[in-house]
Amino acid sequence: MRTRVDAKFKRELNLFGSEDWSHCFHCGNCTAACPLSENAAMFPRKSLRAIQLGLKDQIISNPEPWLCYYCGDCSEKCPQGANPAELMMTLRRYLTSVYDWTGLSRLFYTKHWFEIVALVVLGLIVGLGLSIFNPNGIVYPLNADGGVKINEMFPIPMIHLGDMIMAAFVSFFLISNILHMWYRIILKPKVSVPFYSYFTELISLGYQFITQSKFSKCDTNGRKYWASHWLLMSGYTIMFVLVVGFLSFFQTEIIYSWYEPQRLLGYYATFGLLFGLTYVSVGRIKKSTEKAKFSLLSDWLFIILLFLTTLSGILVHFFRIYGLVELTYYMYVIHLAILVPMICVEVPFSKWSHLAYRPIAIYLLNLKKKAENRSLEANPQLAVN
Repeated sequence: MRTRVDAKFKRELNLFGSEDWSHCFHCGNCTAACPLSENAAMFPRKSLRAIQLGLKDQIISNPEPWLCYYCGDCSEKCPQGANPAELMMTLRRYLTSVYDWTGLSRLFYTKHWFEIVALVVLGLIVGLGLSIFNPNGIVYPLNADGGVKINEMFPIPMIHLGDMIMAAFVSFFLISNILHMWYRIILKPKVSVPFYSYFTELISLGYQFITQSKFSKCDTNGRKYWASHWLLMSGYTIMFVLVVGFLSFFQTEIIYSWYEPQRLLGYYATFGLLFGLTYVSVGRIKKSTEKAKFSLLSDWLFIILLFLTTLSGILVHFFRIYGLVELTYYMYVIHLAILVPMICVEVPFSKWSHLAYRPIAIYLLNLKKKAENRSLEANPQLAVN
């Protein structure tokens, strides 16, 4: 079987943030140090070797870079300073651009000004749109309990329509990119997966997405790393689902008591986001751990946008409860002008897409294992060879 070698692949990969990893001489310390590496997935060394040989197609069809949770143990153990942990992160950025058939992910990761322009322009469109479609000005009656009637600020059908359009936009591009990921890993390499495995492995897919359990297996502060990431992930996911899927349930005229589901879910999401963002930000500023030493602008953009979205949401809630009409109005516009661009850009095309790709990669790897097992059962001599 012929293998295509791409001599330009290493230079192409450098555009996505890799440091100087060319010193690797394949001693294997990185794979030996990794608590997540196993016989079926010998990373990072295997990926490093494929890059040095220019085996671009092999990298694209391999989900292993997503199995790395960036604990940094491999880079700490590397005697040559090749930094395999950051290389795996670079591969994930590159693979995100491969799965995205629109080409936007590549632009966002390789030309950071393009991502900034996209966020600013979309934010201005949202802000100006809300300002134009506001027939009542900033004069709103208050609720009986003294809170601002937030749903009278803008026509409710308009807000719900915009919410549905955003949900459809994000879902279409994220799902189509995931299907492209499946095509590049399973269909194009002609991996013969038993049909029933697509259903039996769904349980593992759901478990990995909900628990993110592999984070806890990292040797360096594994439990702390898992807890902070899980709080951030669960807080963001809850807020995303409430805003995109259940806005009429979450955003109502009634100011509920603190123990009602709307308030409790909102408070938990806020706590998870603030705790996780603080942990991540402090680590990146101090650069105290291996995984926090290298940050691209896209990494900081995601953190800043998520923090501003959380902060503006808290202020909207505070101003609304205490009947501060004008402050509620302006902060609500600012909140949506940050929230909408963040969701439309980060979820399908940039940093937050990793939340979907990682469990999907584990799912696809399990499908490949099922295919290999069936092949061995049909041809036992292959195991001997």
